[in-house]
Amino acid sequence: MRPRMKRKVFIQKSALVAMGSMLAPSILLSSCSEHDLPDKISFKGKVLIIGAGAAGLYAGHLLRSKNIEFEIIEASSRIGGRLEKLTGFSDVDLDLGGQWLHGNKSSLAKELKSKGVETNIDNTDLSYWFNKKIVTNTPQDVEAMFEAESLPDVSYRDYATSQGLGIDYSNIVEAVAADSGADAGKLSAYWKVKEEEEWSSGEDDYTFKHSFYDAFMSTIDKEVIDQITLNSVVKSVNYSQSNIEVKNTKGDSFNCARVIVTVPISILQSDDIQFIPNLSENKMNAIKKIGIGYGMKVFLKFDKVFYRKNLLGGKICAAYIDAMEGKSGSDNVLMAFIMGEQAQSLTSLGNDTSIFNALITELDEMYDDQASGSFISGHVKDWSTDPHIRGAYSFSTVGIGNARSVATESIDNRIFFAGEAMNTNGHHQTVHGAMETAFEQVSKILVT
Repeated sequence: MRPRMKRKVFIQKSALVAMGSMLAPSILLSSCSEHDLPDKISFKGKVLIIGAGAAGLYAGHLLRSKNIEFEIIEASSRIGGRLEKLTGFSDVDLDLGGQWLHGNKSSLAKELKSKGVETNIDNTDLSYWFNKKIVTNTPQDVEAMFEAESLPDVSYRDYATSQGLGIDYSNIVEAVAADSGADAGKLSAYWKVKEEEEWSSGEDDYTFKHSFYDAFMSTIDKEVIDQITLNSVVKSVNYSQSNIEVKNTKGDSFNCARVIVTVPISILQSDDIQFIPNLSENKMNAIKKIGIGYGMKVFLKFDKVFYRKNLLGGKICAAYIDAMEGKSGSDNVLMAFIMGEQAQSLTSLGNDTSIFNALITELDEMYDDQASGSFISGHVKDWSTDPHIRGAYSFSTVGIGNARSVATESIDNRIFFAGEAMNTNGHHQTVHGAMETAFEQVSKILVT
């Protein structure tokens, strides 16, 4: 997720609601830690965690804090899920996935502060590519339009059209939708706001002097890492007997009493994991209602700075962001943050060189041919083509309703579901939101 656009209108109108909900579960979860887990533990047995992303790693951390036997199996050859760093491209490490800490009130924010992790508030000003010019404001405030009360359950694109925004605003509407990992034709104007009503982790965004990946990993004990089996793609979860049997594509079997499934929602939607018995039709329908789409980051290194720090509205890329903001390095790296149909279009080009050329051509148009003359090298991270991720992060589709609540319900108090897409407290799309779901599911397991 890129820096959250300031939801000033929404915040003002929901402030009284938030004040009246001081003891709501979402508020409590925003400060959860292993110290808040149940004291009386009735569970005895082994827990198998599927996926070594933020939710899976934090679940292992919490289980270890209560001396519960656990094992983590990860499909890929690395840990971190949608947290990954790029080393050697520039004079500092860059985040290929999660990059910003959203708010300073979550348990993750507090843990990082206690460890002395260096962060900076991201206060970069927005600029817009509008009618073939770079401007600091547009005649119509597109962000404010999607912060209004009583928005209909239609797509951002359809709502913008209904409000009279013409084609000259289409790429800025795409940029606003891309902030939520979606293209404007699929993100719900109503549910985007509705699902974030309980957001409680703070409104400022923070960049990392080093990398988010390293900062997060500093919170995970080595003993948790030692319990991870890599390159283990889960094929089936059989919970038809008293003992749960999980099998991978190599034919290996893992037996346990409880399972926490933390794979991206795209993997659950694909039916790659066979559940025995099958997941209910109601649960599968809910899982498939949760949005996830194409997403990529492209890092472009130049020999000089000619670009704005945060420019929205490109036709090829909705958002160009200074990747070195808040970092200690001296290289000049611009990040293309690309979601939805724009990302799908670039993916279809088939190779990195073609992607670079498309972006550089657009940047040349924006900055008077300065991009091509100063371009050094680039790096593409296409999350859509990662076989174990297959997309960016979850978003609120038209008609999503209570799909997240249904999707995250456990099966017979034996199979549990966690991950950013399962967060029902407004913190989906975030690392700390994934951690909150791990806390929630581990808490349930300890008392079953």
